[in-house]
Amino acid sequence: MSQQIRRATKEDYSRIMEIWESAVRATHDFLAQEDFIYFKEVIPKDYLPNIEVFLLIENGKPIGFSSVSEGNLEMLFIHNDYRGKGYGKCLFQFMDETTGITKVDVNEQNYQAVEFYEKLGFRKAGRSEKDSSGKDYPIIHMLK
Repeated sequence: MSQQIRRATKEDYSRIMEIWESAVRATHDFLAQEDFIYFKEVIPKDYLPNIEVFLLIENGKPIGFSSVSEGNLEMLFIHNDYRGKGYGKCLFQFMDETTGITKVDVNEQNYQAVEFYEKLGFRKAGRSEKDSSGKDYPIIHMLK
């Protein structure tokens, strides 16, 4: 395996969204189609330009991405073809060493993600009824 992690640029947005779509379709079966479309439109337009995103590249191909802001893991997505093979943990560890991750918010219905972060040492510290967009997807607040 030949891995590298680098900062994403605007030219990477289409691949980032391919990774996002693949991961979300595999793990977010609770997400309504209209909300899926909403997020697919707003993430590259309103969200990605305002955060620092890092890409995990395997053999020259981006397969995952992540972003951290003020100790909060804002996002960590691995393309579904590569999930369950240690790439998420690898990217998490890089982000933690680089930025220091102390908290993460996870969709309550995304059981795999909750379990993933618990294995990395996070614990449930709170819950919100709605996500950060005000949509009816409960969020688990986790701390390390």
